[in-house]
Amino acid sequence: MVASWLATLWRIAMVLCDYRGWYRWLSGRPRIDVAIITNIRDEAEGNVFWGNKRPKSGHSNGARIYLNGVSGQVRGICITAEELMTKSGRVRAKKHFIDAVHWAQKRGAKVVLLAASTKRLFGRDGHELKQLFPDLLFTIGDNGTAALLCEDIDRALANTRLSLGNPRILVLGPYGILGTAVTEHLLAKQFELVGFGANQKALAQMAENYKMTIATDIDDIGKVDVAITCTHNANARLNSDSIERLRKHNRKLLVIDVAEPANLDEQSYRLCRDRVIRQDAGNAYSPFLSYVLGGISSGMLNLLPNVAFGCFAESLALYHAIYHEHNHVLLNQDWFQVNPANRALIADAFASVSITSPKPVCFNKAVSSFTLEYCEQAKLTKSPRLVRVNT
Repeated sequence: MVASWLATLWRIAMVLCDYRGWYRWLSGRPRIDVAIITNIRDEAEGNVFWGNKRPKSGHSNGARIYLNGVSGQVRGICITAEELMTKSGRVRAKKHFIDAVHWAQKRGAKVVLLAASTKRLFGRDGHELKQLFPDLLFTIGDNGTAALLCEDIDRALANTRLSLGNPRILVLGPYGILGTAVTEHLLAKQFELVGFGANQKALAQMAENYKMTIATDIDDIGKVDVAITCTHNANARLNSDSIERLRKHNRKLLVIDVAEPANLDEQSYRLCRDRVIRQDAGNAYSPFLSYVLGGISSGMLNLLPNVAFGCFAESLALYHAIYHEHNHVLLNQDWFQVNPANRALIADAFASVSITSPKPVCFNKAVSSFTLEYCEQAKLTKSPRLVRVNT
C-alpha cells in the first residue's frame, strides 16, 4: 500500500513540476513529442512504479524526459521481461502496447520507441504497427544503443590497455541485434571472438557467417579477457562461479554489460567484485537531457541525471533531427533495421544534441579502476585483521 501511494505521489509531483509541459499546453503545443513504450524488468520494478495497484488499462506514465526542447514520455506496460518470453505474455503485451500508442498519438506523439524487450513484439519489421499507425515513426532504438555500446567497448579496451594486445573476447548472445553489431565491430578490429548463448541454432549460424568460435557449454569457452553481455537470458547469465571459470590466472575479468535486466546482476556482482571489472554500457549522456524531478525520476530507471538508455536517446534525437532540424530524410528510413548506414545517421543526430557515452559506471557508481591485475597468492595468504576486544 505504501509503495502504491509513493508511486502515485511521484506521478502527481511530475505533473505539477513539469513547467515546460505547462508552457507547451498554454501555448497550444502537444504535450508529447516522443512516446517511449516499455515493459518492466521484473515484478520488483513493477512494485516501484505501481506498488500493488496496477493500472486498469495495462499501462501508465513513467518518467518524463526533455532533450533540447523535445518532450519524451515513458509509458510503462504491465508486462515483465520474463512474461514476454511466453505466448500469453506476448498477446497481452501487444494489446497493451497498441492501446498505449493510441494514448500517445492523441497527445501529439509523432515518434514511438519500442523499448526494452518490446523491440521484436511486432516482428522484425513492425509491419502491423506501421499499418495501424501510418502517421507515426517507429523505432527500436538499437542503432543508437549499438553505436554507444561500441564506443563503450573501445574505451574500456583502451582503459584496460587490452586494445594494445590481442584479447580473447566472449560475446554472450552474439546472435541478437546488439550481439551481431558488437561481433562485426570487434571482428573488424581482428580480435579473437567466442560466442556463447542459449540459442544453439543461432550460435551455429553465427559460426557459419563470422570468423568466430562458439561454445554451448561454459566449460568449453576457456579463459577470456573480456565478456560482453548482450542477453539477459537465464541460461546465459554470468555469476560468481562462471566469472571464476572464465577469468585468467592473476587477472580480473572485464565485463561490459548492456543487458536489461543486467546479465551480471548486482547480487552476483557483489560476490565476485574483487575478481571482475564491470561497467554498464549502451547508455547516453547529454548536458541537454533532463528529467522532470531530476535525480528522483532518473533514479526510478536506475540511471544518473542527464543519462538515458541508448534507445531512449535515439528516439528523442530522431524527433529533434526531423522536426527541429528538418532532416526529413530520416522519415524514410526503416528504424527496425540495425545497420552501419542507420548507425551513421543516428551518430549525426546524436552529435547535434551533444549525446555521447557517459563516464564508466557500475550500477551507477563510478568505475574506480581499470587495473586488471589480481594477485591470487596475496589473496590466499592475506592475514585476517586483528580486532581488539575489551573484556
